Amino acid sequence: MDAYTLWRNLPFPRSGASKDLILTHSDLAEADEYVTTVIRYVERGIFKPAPVDVLSMLQALMHRIDRLGGVASGGDESVARSQHAYAALLDLVYRQFLEVGNSRE
Repeated sequence: MDAYTLWRNLPFPRSGASKDLILTHSDLAEADEYVTTVIRYVERGIFKPAPVDVLSMLQALMHRIDRLGGVASGGDESVARSQHAYAALLDLVYRQFLEVGNSRE
């Protein structure tokens, strides 16, 4: 299965119990919204990158989640891993979108 198909079929991760993981969940939702520009490209061929640096946003978010995962306990540790995996998948999908779209312009 390719990264795009996996992303489209994967459920959005949970938020966790800690305030910090709730905030990363919110930031992950924002990044996910920006990555939806990829859908327009796949379905209609419209290449229009998001108005923000999505890759930098995702890299910073993964770094934050990594730090939180290192101190999380109980179910929050699993939530942190899930959020990180989802952010990494978004990074891959968006990076591929930029590479393909830029090569066709």
